Amino acid sequence: MKVTVIGTGYVGLVSGACLAEVGNDVLCLDLDPAKISILEAGGIPIHEPGLQEIVRRNVAAGRLRFTTDVEQSVHHGTIQFIAVGTPPDEDGSADLQYVLAAARNIGRVMTDYKVVVDKSTVPVGTGDAVHAAVAAELRQREVDIPFSVVSNPEFLKEGAAVEDFMRPDRIVVGASSDQAIHLMRALYDPFQRNHERMIVTDVRSAELIKYAANAMLATRISFMNELANLAEVLGADIEMVRRGIGSDPRIGYQFLYPG
Repeated sequence: MKVTVIGTGYVGLVSGACLAEVGNDVLCLDLDPAKISILEAGGIPIHEPGLQEIVRRNVAAGRLRFTTDVEQSVHHGTIQFIAVGTPPDEDGSADLQYVLAAARNIGRVMTDYKVVVDKSTVPVGTGDAVHAAVAAELRQREVDIPFSVVSNPEFLKEGAAVEDFMRPDRIVVGASSDQAIHLMRALYDPFQRNHERMIVTDVRSAELIKYAANAMLATRISFMNELANLAEVLGADIEMVRRGIGSDPRIGYQFLYPG
């Protein structure tokens, strides 16, 4: 399957490389020529165990390529992953300018059906904004070309991102189009051969799943920090407390560490 990944940062590069590893024809777009030069020379701008080997192997095989050419990237993939940065604004909200710019570029150039996939961490409702941005460009061109918008949040841990992508515990796909769901299922089939890992939802629910998961993990760590402070005041051993409460299967040991 032909896939375009917009953005070669942490999420974009890992996603593009791993999708190429299972046989897809992947083109990664980045508007930073220096970053593309590094990638084309066999280097990677981030450190992630196992990633450089996968990038080099798939570049050599011709399954993974890099470009700064927006038109080339839009024409390449039926599936267009948006994996650009969403830095916090002054008020703490996510800055969606790069996400919406990518969406507008797709709408400005596309000539056939596209599945536009939000891979970046974005607020609930971003799918609607991306849809509106693509549709506005199509109206301006006075063309009627079908497209779908999908939310497919990432759940990658730094230091284990390649393993997380290749062997996911869940694949969340938020979509309202049967055609888009069919294509996303085909794309991810190699990653769920042993058992079904795909959770199909509406777009807004998929967007909220990402934030809810982040919040839950942060809550566990914050709670353990408070317990560690309390244990120190009371003369208790936080490690013994952790083992005691973690043995309850409703709580478990994962992410049950102060830090």
